[in-house]
Amino acid sequence: MANVTFSSPVLARDVTVYAIAGDRGTILAVAKAHKIPIPFDCQDGECGSCLVEVTHLSRNQKYGIALTEKEKEMLRQLGKISKAEIEAAEVNDMPPRYRLACQCFVRNEDILVKFEGDQTLPAQGAHITHAAKRFTGGIEISTVDEFMGYAVKVEEDAAIHFDELAGMMESCGNAEVAKLFRQLAGFSRLHLAEAKKRAGSIDLSAVIPPDYVWPNHATPERTEIWAADPTLSRLDGLKAALQGERRGYEFYRAVAAKTKSPEIEAMAKEFVKEEAEHVKILEAWITREEWTIKNPPSANA
Repeated sequence: MANVTFSSPVLARDVTVYAIAGDRGTILAVAKAHKIPIPFDCQDGECGSCLVEVTHLSRNQKYGIALTEKEKEMLRQLGKISKAEIEAAEVNDMPPRYRLACQCFVRNEDILVKFEGDQTLPAQGAHITHAAKRFTGGIEISTVDEFMGYAVKVEEDAAIHFDELAGMMESCGNAEVAKLFRQLAGFSRLHLAEAKKRAGSIDLSAVIPPDYVWPNHATPERTEIWAADPTLSRLDGLKAALQGERRGYEFYRAVAAKTKSPEIEAMAKEFVKEEAEHVKILEAWITREEWTIKNPPSANA
């Protein structure tokens, strides 16, 4: 079983799907099943239209075998494989950088699949406009000190809120979701420590913004109130957390899009990148959790 992440200029954001090794076949088959627009034509390794770049994310042994003769020949014609890479794949099981999606089978490892997409279609821009519309109320960041104050406040509130939710779950006996929220609170504290480290000598007590300047009087990563429901499932908890992370992502997107300071824009984009990673991780967890619910382990397993 593996997480397959698709990345392309034609996608508004990276998409991670949960695939069973060998069950859905090739990368192209997985992409088609999840409506990922990898270009393709012959689907038989003879046209090269489904060329992708594959990065193996697992720390264990990489799977580089199963290069078909068709695939090797087409990659040669495209100038995307060398003799040394072919030898490394055949002798040492080391995967080449480029593959044909219709020929490359999904193995039991996490991979990142990059593709250019149909160049006749416009690329989907990032959600800057949407984010800027959402986060307007009172937020006008003009200095780096002020920006770091906002960043620290976001992570600090997230950690506090997850701990509060965990306490509520514990008090009503929902130990599984309480454990999840404690884990998420720990992640937020790590992010908070990193934000404070970046702030350096800035006097955060003077620049952390009060609650009233935020839209809805709450920082973006606070989860919805329904996350305190005692009947919450682990999947519900993950989805509540994902909503908060997406709002954090959108907040930093809005800052990067609206600021007139190149320095603040650069810093905001770094936080955008980090929040995108948090979103990606939660989406992968949700995909895995949904698959587990739909495919419960056999009683005889």
